[in-house]
Amino acid sequence: MKSSIWTVMKKELSRFFGDRRILFSSVLLPGLMIYVMYTFMGSAIGNMAGTGERALSITAMEIPPSMTAMLQERGLSYESFAHYDQDEADRRKEKITAKELDLLMVFPANFDGMVAEYDIGSGAAAPNVQLYYNSASGSSAQAYSQAVAMLDFYESSLANKFDVNNGQETFDLASEKDVSGQMFSSMMPLLLTIFLFSGCLAIAPESIAGEKERGTLSTLLVTPLRRSELALGKIFAITIVAVCSAVSSTLGTILSLPKLFGSSGEQLDVFYTTGDYLLLAVVILSTVLLFVSMISIFSALARSVKEAQTYVLPLMVVVMLVGISGMFEHASGGALLYLIPVYNSVQCMSGIFSFELSRVHVMITVISNLVYCGILAFVLTRMFHSEKVMFAR
Repeated sequence: MKSSIWTVMKKELSRFFGDRRILFSSVLLPGLMIYVMYTFMGSAIGNMAGTGERALSITAMEIPPSMTAMLQERGLSYESFAHYDQDEADRRKEKITAKELDLLMVFPANFDGMVAEYDIGSGAAAPNVQLYYNSASGSSAQAYSQAVAMLDFYESSLANKFDVNNGQETFDLASEKDVSGQMFSSMMPLLLTIFLFSGCLAIAPESIAGEKERGTLSTLLVTPLRRSELALGKIFAITIVAVCSAVSSTLGTILSLPKLFGSSGEQLDVFYTTGDYLLLAVVILSTVLLFVSMISIFSALARSVKEAQTYVLPLMVVVMLVGISGMFEHASGGALLYLIPVYNSVQCMSGIFSFELSRVHVMITVISNLVYCGILAFVLTRMFHSEKVMFAR
C-alpha cells in the first residue's frame, strides 16, 4: 500500500515540479509578489513620512508673541504679516489650493489679550484661530496637524494643574519581546492562513477536477490501484506543493517586513526559538492537510477546474473570516474551542506568535485536524468509488 501511495505522489510531484509554468505561478510567484508589494508599500510610506524633512511653507497673520515663541521652539519657519489683509489672505488661499503654500494661520487682533480676558462661563464666543490648508497635499496636512497640536498644547497650558508622565522615565513597561509578539500575533496568523489556503486552492482543483476534465482520472480509476491509495497519494502530494507555496509566501513576507516597518522608524526584533518554529511547522502542516482534504472534496464534485474554484469560494470566505478573528481575540473558552477546524489553527498560530502558547492546545489542534483529514480522505475515497460522481458530465 505504501508503495502505491508513493507512486501516486511521485506522479503528482513530477507533474507539478516538472512544469515550469505551474512551478513559477504556484510556488515562486506568490512569494515574489508579496515581497515586491510589501517593499513598495514600505518605500511609499517612507516617502510620505519623509515629507516632514523639508521645510513647511507657512504664512501667519497677526501672530501673537506667545505663538511666535512656540513656532520657534518647534523649528517651524513662517512668513508673518503684522495685520490682516483680505486681498493678501485670498492670494495665500489660492496658493494653498495650488499646493504652493502649506498653511495660512489667521489670528484675531490682540489674541493674547483676548485669551487672557476670556471667561469660559460667560457663554461668549471664544477667540477663534483660522487655519487654512489643503487636505489633498501631504505637506499641507502635516502642517495643519502640527499647528492644531501646537494650539491644543497652548490651550491646555493656560490651565495646567498637573502633568501626566512628565520626565525621562520609561512608563510603558511592555518588554521588546511582548511588543514584537503583539505585532506578529495580530498579523501573521491571518497572512499564513490566506497563504496556506491560496496555495492549496492553486493546486488541488488542478490535480483532481483538472484530471476529470481531461479524462486522465478515469484511466487511474480502472487500474488495480485502490481508491484509498489514490486519494491519500493525491492529498499528500498536493500538501507538499501547497506547503512549498506557503513557505515562499511566508519568506516573502518576513523578508519584506524590515522594509515595511523600517519606513516608520520602528525596530523589528524577533525572539522566537527553534521550538516555536517547530510547533508552528506542525500546526501549519496539519492545517494544510485539512485545507487540501476539504478542497479535494469540492474538486471531486466538480466537472472542471473552474467549477471547482466556484464551489470553493464560500469556503474561502469562511476561512478568511476565521483568520481575521485571530487579529482581535484569543480563545479563552477552554480546550473544546480547539476542536473547531481552522479556528483552532488560527488560535494556535496566534498563541505561538504572542508567546502565550499552550502545548495542550497545539496537541488538540493537530490531532483533531488529522482526524478531520482522515474522515475527509475516507469521503474522498468513497467519491472515487462512485461512478455517478467521477463520470458526471
